This record gives sequence, structure tokens and C-alpha cells, in this order.
Amino acid sequence: YIDMNKEFFKNILTTQVPIAWIAGVRLESWEEHKVATRVKLGFLNQNPFKSMFWAVQGMAAEFSSGLMANAKIAKSGEDVSMLVLGMQSKYLKKAIGKIVFTCEDGEKIDAAIKEAIDTKKGVSLNVTSIGLDKEGDVVSEFQFTWTFKVREKK
Repeated sequence: YIDMNKEFFKNILTTQVPIAWIAGVRLESWEEHKVATRVKLGFLNQNPFKSMFWAVQGMAAEFSSGLMANAKIAKSGEDVSMLVLGMQSKYLKKAIGKIVFTCEDGEKIDAAIKEAIDTKKGVSLNVTSIGLDKEGDVVSEFQFTWTFKVREKK
């Protein structure tokens, strides 16, 4: 089982997805069924409108669900692939300051991984990550469609 902490998160980002680390994506909190990431507006992640570039928000949002799913796969002990099949987003407020993206769909992720393992078929699941600013206002909402499938043994 992956014991996620800020140092392990940094290691994953700096070695596997360094652009997310450069953009400022960090781990805010980690629970079994709820993961939050954060990103703060800065020179490297701004758009011409002096707010956070939408793709940076998407990276932070994706990690809140994807790292949780990855940890749950590791805990299962099975060789399960995972991939983003689709993404939808809404932008409700200018993203300035620190934005925290939270995914609370851990139980749904558990069920989808279990179904993929039990049926040996691909399973798609929609999960949500909500980005809040320091006032607690919703800045953006992301929905990711993840697919899970047990890899065939060769």
C-alpha cells in the first residue's frame, strides 16, 4: 500500500510528471477516500489574464483522483491499468491565490477497481474534483472519466 505523504508525492511528480511540479502542484491532504491537492497562482502558471491557466488547474484536479486510484490499485495487489478516458470542466471564478482541489470519490474508485478485478473487464468511472479558493468559493469543477482494467498475464 502506498503511504502517501508530501515527500512521496514530490518524488512522484519530480520523476514522473515534472511539469506538474514546476507548475506548483502540491499535496494538501491525504485520506483513504478523500485526497486534496493545491496550487498557488504564480508567474509560471498564469495566463495572460493574470489568473491560473486552465491546464494547471486540470493537472491539480486530476492528481486528486488519480493518485488516490493509483494507491488503491497498489493496495489491491492486482496488475490493473488506469487511464483517463475523458475530462469535462467548468470555470466559475477567476483562479487567483491558492486553489485546493478535492476528490471525495474514494469509495466509488474502490468499487470500480473491485469490479474490474472481479469481471476481468474494463470499467469506466466518473469522478469529480472541486477547486476552492481561500474564501471557500468554487473556482472550477472537473469531472474525469477513469478506466480500470486488469492487465492480461503474458
